[in-house]
Amino acid sequence: MPEKAHHGRAVKRIRELLHIKQEVLADALNISQQSVSVLEGKEIIEPEQLEQIAKTLKVPVEAIKNFNEEGAVNIIANTFQDESSAYTYNYKCTFNPFDKWVEVAEENKKLYAALLKEKDEKIALLEKVLNEKKK
Repeated sequence: MPEKAHHGRAVKRIRELLHIKQEVLADALNISQQSVSVLEGKEIIEPEQLEQIAKTLKVPVEAIKNFNEEGAVNIIANTFQDESSAYTYNYKCTFNPFDKWVEVAEENKKLYAALLKEKDEKIALLEKVLNEKKK
C-alpha cells in the first residue's frame, strides 16, 4: 500500500510547481507568510484548512492528500514535450510569423500607393480650379 503524503510537504511542492510564493498563498488565505511556513511543516492539515488551500491552489483536495512527487514530475515531463498535444495546441505557431509580416508589408505598400495617387489627383484638381479662376 502506498505511503500517504505529508500534507505540508505536498502543499509546498504543489505551490512550488505552480510558481506561487508563500506570501501570495498567505495573502489568499488571509494568514501570515509565517503561518504558511508552519502549515508546510505539518504532516496532517485540518480538513477545512486543506480544502481552503486546495481551492486557492486550484487543485483537488485529493491531489494534496495523495501527492506523489515522482508522479507529478512524470505528468509534467510527459505533458510538455516538443510535439505533445498540449505543446502543439498552446504554444506552437500554425503559421510562419515572417510570412504574415511580409503580407502586412505588401498591404502597406498598396495603401501607400493609393494614398499617393489620391494626393496627386487632389493636387491636379486644385491646380485646375486655380487655373480656371485666373482666367
